[in-house]
Amino acid sequence: MINFKPFKSTYLCWFLAMNFILISCAVKTNVKETTFEIPSIYIEKLTLKTGAERTNLYLKLLKGKNVAIVGNQTSIIETNNKQQDQIHLVDSLLSLGIHIEKVFAPEHGFRGKSDAGETVIDGIDTKTGLPVISLYGENKKPSADQLKNIDVVIFDIQDVGARFYTYLSSLHYVMEACAELEIPVILLDRPNPNGHYIDGPVLELEHTSFVGLHKVPVVYGMTIGEYGQMINGEKWLNNRIQCDLTVIPLQGYTHETEYSLPVKSSPNLPNDKSINLYPSICFFEGTNVSVGRGTEMQFQVIGSPELNIKQFNFKFVPKPNEGSKYPKHNGEICYGYDLRKEKKLDRIELKWLIDFYENHKKYNKEKKFFTIFFTKLAGTEKLQKQIEQGLLEQEIRKSWQNDLEEFKIIRSKYLIYE
Repeated sequence: MINFKPFKSTYLCWFLAMNFILISCAVKTNVKETTFEIPSIYIEKLTLKTGAERTNLYLKLLKGKNVAIVGNQTSIIETNNKQQDQIHLVDSLLSLGIHIEKVFAPEHGFRGKSDAGETVIDGIDTKTGLPVISLYGENKKPSADQLKNIDVVIFDIQDVGARFYTYLSSLHYVMEACAELEIPVILLDRPNPNGHYIDGPVLELEHTSFVGLHKVPVVYGMTIGEYGQMINGEKWLNNRIQCDLTVIPLQGYTHETEYSLPVKSSPNLPNDKSINLYPSICFFEGTNVSVGRGTEMQFQVIGSPELNIKQFNFKFVPKPNEGSKYPKHNGEICYGYDLRKEKKLDRIELKWLIDFYENHKKYNKEKKFFTIFFTKLAGTEKLQKQIEQGLLEQEIRKSWQNDLEEFKIIRSKYLIYE
């Protein structure tokens, strides 16, 4: 790769960088892997564009093909149209004459309205008339019959950078199904709002589940495009097969780029604060503590009716709402913390988890604090044991470090952006 740093202040730098961008179209990763890098001096000066918005890079790959799309409400393209700020990827491609056969929908459904964990059923998209096939119902992996006559699959879903967010698992199974049938996959990359750090326990393979399929930390600091390359390159698919994967890269992005999602990635992550807190407080989903489902403060408040109320001056009452028909502690007063004014996190915080556990142990010995789901979220039994043993947060964090360093070496092989 050309070293552009000596030319930072010259027109030659801009000339070379512009030509470099123009001749680069996509990151292609398969058995014959080729990649390209955007020069760091130039990437900072480009307007941020998602892979979906760089239509000129992938439209030619779809012409005359039978296309299937794996997407949801986040599969949008920002427009310059004053009457329409956004257009869905499906609508955009249909308007450009691309033949779309069907849509595959992940957890929460194609329009993103279903509860967490709620079975999503097959159906018809009322706007386009396209068949919608659920990847969060009877099957989480597209079948050969469902992919019959499909020439290419597009994957375009917004991730939030946490291992237990199930869109990663959907990506894995889509890649696996397509690899088995030799169907190419085009992954339209999107920014990771938690891409600025790497942290948390690394999953142990005996604890794999749909909320964690790979040996990665809770926060892995990669875009979904980079992550797809890692799945392929590390041969994590069944029988170590590899997918014919093309990543359409972001423009103007680094892992330090701040990104505010234009639409909710799922019903219970309503804003930037909830997304930033999510990797730290999702652990409470495996305890008797509410994370605010059933309120308008999802993943921004934590509380339980079983805690000692004298210690907490904040309270809330979960009630059924969109995205949470049966919230934990429905109709009960939950005492705890309001985290909406917490500073932006650049690591996983365990202090709230340890604090709530100690309070529970002191005042509710007869009831369990942790559920079996906690180990699935943590990806290891160690974290629960460490908390129960009374280890300090810094001691727990220290126990992750060797695994994190090993992961960073693996991660570095698949990065597209600085």
